Formats: sequence, structure tokens, C-alpha cells
Amino acid sequence: MLEQLQEIVQRFTGDTNLVLEGSTVLRTDLGLNSYELVELVCKVEDAFDVEIPDRAIKNLKTVQHVLEYIEANG
Repeated sequence: MLEQLQEIVQRFTGDTNLVLEGSTVLRTDLGLNSYELVELVCKVEDAFDVEIPDRAIKNLKTVQHVLEYIEANG
């Protein structure tokens, strides 16, 4: 699942050398603003067939948080 998420983020950011870890912070480590984070979440929703409500996005601070959300709700 991490590899698939990494591919999504690489395509989204255009950085094919990007390596994600569980501790990677979405906003600061990836340099995403609020709008970009929402766009990325939409791509994750499509790829993993999961719905992430707006109120849950604020709790997705790291890659690990995203993976845990997908596992719990996918």
C-alpha cells in the first residue's frame, strides 16, 4: 500500500525521486498547501476506493495517518 501511495504522490508532485516513509509529514515534508492536500486526497480516494470526508483530512498529518485511515475505512 505504501508503494502505491508513493507512486500517487510522485505523480502528483512530479518528483519521481521522492521516497515516502510513515513519518513523512504531508504539508511540510511534501510542501503541500491546503488546496494541494485536498487534491492529493481526491487522488488517494480514487486509487484506494475509499471516501475521506473533509473533517478527516485535518487529521491526516503523516503518511502513516493516511495508510491507517485507508486500512480502517477501505
